Amino acid sequence: MRASSATLLRCLAGPLAGLALTSSALALPACLEAQRKVDEANALRFQARQEARLGNHDRVCDTLDEVGDRYDDARDAFERCGEGVLAIDLRSELRGLRIAKKINRCD
Repeated sequence: MRASSATLLRCLAGPLAGLALTSSALALPACLEAQRKVDEANALRFQARQEARLGNHDRVCDTLDEVGDRYDDARDAFERCGEGVLAIDLRSELRGLRIAKKINRCD
């Protein structure tokens, strides 16, 4: 196996494992809401990166605050539907968000 193929497999392993964990969780309405909140947070993180690229510091910080709100909502919804493991995984996303806020001097 070539190195690029191995790298691609490693990159895909994490998201695919997360998808396997969430497939059972998606059966409950609270889990559907949680997944929607995670998707919204991901879209907002992309938006924050675009704003940072444009140099709009105030908007970056506002958007990162919104991302945090979506992750908090998702974590609560995952806990309500019994998927505590996914709620714990979101804590690592929140840590990453705090780092992004620190880098962008939002605190």
